[in-house]
Amino acid sequence: MYRNLDPELIVETVRRLKDRVEERFPKSGLGQVAAELHDVALDVVARTDSINKPHIMLRAASTLTVLGLIGALAALLYKLRLDPGEWTWLSVIQVLESAINDIVLLGAGLFFLLTLEARVKRRRALKAIHELRALAHVIDMHQLTKDPHVMLDDGPRTAASPLRRLSRYQLARYLDYCSEMLSLLGKLAALYVQRFDDHVALAAVDGIEDLTNGLSRKIWQKIAMLEGGEKAGH
Repeated sequence: MYRNLDPELIVETVRRLKDRVEERFPKSGLGQVAAELHDVALDVVARTDSINKPHIMLRAASTLTVLGLIGALAALLYKLRLDPGEWTWLSVIQVLESAINDIVLLGAGLFFLLTLEARVKRRRALKAIHELRALAHVIDMHQLTKDPHVMLDDGPRTAASPLRRLSRYQLARYLDYCSEMLSLLGKLAALYVQRFDDHVALAAVDGIEDLTNGLSRKIWQKIAMLEGGEKAGH
């Protein structure tokens, strides 16, 4: 029961996070990102269901093609048969060489057809995972200018300094929401390989996990700095 991720629960968690962000920071850019994450979560569930379904037409076409190749090879071998009086070492070598070449080509064709469905699914999964990677960087951009140093040590502003409208508590919540979104993004990526056993797609998901974990560590360093400054203030 608790050995697999539940897509519906992940979507519900994302929806609650979206509502929390909108209630805390109404009409903010972070709220729009959270809403986009919710839309992406719905897309991920639909895509994973589609990827995990068997491609009946593709399998049928591959099966018919495989049978056709086997039939063609059998017909070729039949044409290459020799009468008992024609058996010589040279003729045997020629027949074996031709048969081996045909078998190698047939094997390559069979491998291509038998792995075609997996490669089609892999391409779709990798494209979707790439979208998650882009969204992770968008989330990171939103927390980039949220610097706790300014909150703890209010130095002089410059003309290009970003506006600082958040209180210390709001800044901590803002950063925490960014970290939660990154964590959920990693879970959404994991859905693509939960029932699709493909080493290339799995490596791409591991890359997303490494990316989101690395970005979250930077955010939690900022949160720890805020909490440390608050304790020092007391």
